[in-house]
Amino acid sequence: MNWLRSTLGMSEETPAGKEVAAGFTTFLTMSYILLVNPMILGDAGMDFDAVLTATGLAACFGTLLMAFWVKAPLAMAPGMGLNAFFAYTLVVGEGISWQTALGVVFISGVVFLVLTLAGIREKIVNAIPLSLRLAIPAGIGLFITFIGFQNMGLIVPDEATMLALGSFGPELLLGLVGLLIIVMLESKKIKGSILIGIVVTTALAIITGHVHWDGSFFSMPPSPAPVAFELDVLGALQWGLVGAVFSFMFVDLFDSVGTLVACSYEADMVEEDGSIHKIDTMLEADAAATVFGSLMGTSTTTTYIESASGIEDGGRTGLTALVTALLFLAALFFSPLIALVPDYATAPALVVVGVFMFRNIRQIPLDDWGDLVPAFLAIILMPLTYSISLGLTFGFLAWIFLKIGSGKFSEIGWVMWIVGILSAINLVITGM
Repeated sequence: MNWLRSTLGMSEETPAGKEVAAGFTTFLTMSYILLVNPMILGDAGMDFDAVLTATGLAACFGTLLMAFWVKAPLAMAPGMGLNAFFAYTLVVGEGISWQTALGVVFISGVVFLVLTLAGIREKIVNAIPLSLRLAIPAGIGLFITFIGFQNMGLIVPDEATMLALGSFGPELLLGLVGLLIIVMLESKKIKGSILIGIVVTTALAIITGHVHWDGSFFSMPPSPAPVAFELDVLGALQWGLVGAVFSFMFVDLFDSVGTLVACSYEADMVEEDGSIHKIDTMLEADAAATVFGSLMGTSTTTTYIESASGIEDGGRTGLTALVTALLFLAALFFSPLIALVPDYATAPALVVVGVFMFRNIRQIPLDDWGDLVPAFLAIILMPLTYSISLGLTFGFLAWIFLKIGSGKFSEIGWVMWIVGILSAINLVITGM
C-alpha cells in the first residue's frame, strides 16, 4: 500500500477515508455527463449507447491521468459547451459529418499537446494578473451556483424578465431540503456533508415516489464500436475547418485554465509567488485526454469545475481522482443506479461549492480600478453569458485596455499581448 500512496501523492498523514469520500462526491456531482453528453451528440447522428460508453471511458482515462500523472484531486470528462459546439455548430450548422467533427477534435487536441509541451500554455497561466486569477474562482462560483439553482428549479426562464422564481413543487422542495442539509452539516464542520446531502435527497425522492426504481441495477456496458476510431482526420484537414479547430482550442484553453486555476486555489496547490503547482503537467494531461476521447468517439475532454466539490469535501491527492475514475468505469455497469440520482439532488452541491469558491473575492485588490473593473467583468459575465471562457475573455481585454489607457504599457507582458489577441479572436468567433 505504501507504493500506491506514494504514486498518488499521499503522505503518511493523508486520511484515505476522506479522499475516498471526496472521490464519490466529485463523481456524483459530474455523473450527469454520462447521460447528457450522449443526448447532445445523439443530435449529431451518433449512436446514444455507444457515446455513453465512450463518455465513461474518456472520463475514466482522463481522470486516471490526474490521479497517477498529476497526483491531484481533479476529474475530467467531455466538456459541456464543447459538446454543444460539436453537435449544433459543426455537424448540424456546418453540415459536416460527425466523423469529420471528431477529426477536428483530434487535431485540436494534438496542437494543444504540442503547445503544452513547449510550455506556452503554462506561460499563459502564469502571466494572468493576480486580480484575474482571484476573480476566476469567484466568477466560476457564481456560474455553477446559477447552474445549481437552474437544476433545482429555483430559477426558470421567463419571457418578460428572462429569469424568474420557479414554482415550489416537490422537486424544488426536495432540492432545498438537500441544500439545507448540506449547509447545516457544513456549519458543524461535518466532513462528507455534500455527499450526505446528495444521498439523503435521492433517498427522500425514492421514498416520496418522485424517483421510481424498478429494482434493476446492473447491465453490461454498450459497445463503443459504432463511434470508436471512426474519426476522419484527413477530412478535418481542410482550410474551411481551420476556424473550427481554433474555436475548440480557444474555448478549451480558457475553460480548462479557468477551472484549473479555480480548483488549484481550493486545493492549496498555489505557491507563495502565485504560481500553480504542477500546472504544466495538468495541461499536458488535459490535452492527452482530448486526443484519447476523440479516438473513443466523443467531443473535447476537459477538467471539470465539479472537481471543486470533492476538494471542498477534503480531497487533496490523486486518490480522490482514482476513486472518481473507477466510479466512472463502474457506472457503465450500473447505469440504472446512476440514473436514479436526479438533477435536484446534485444541484445543492453545486450551490454550496459556488459559495466556497466565491470566498476568494475578499483577496482581490479593490483600490485600483485597473484591477477592479476587469475582475468584476470576469466575475459577472461568466454566469450572465453562461460561459467561463467569455467571462475570461472580457476580463483579459478590459485589463489590457485599461493598462493602455493609463499608459502602463510596460506592465503588459508579451504573453498577455498574445492572450489579448486570442481573446479578441475568441470574441469575434463567438459573435459570428
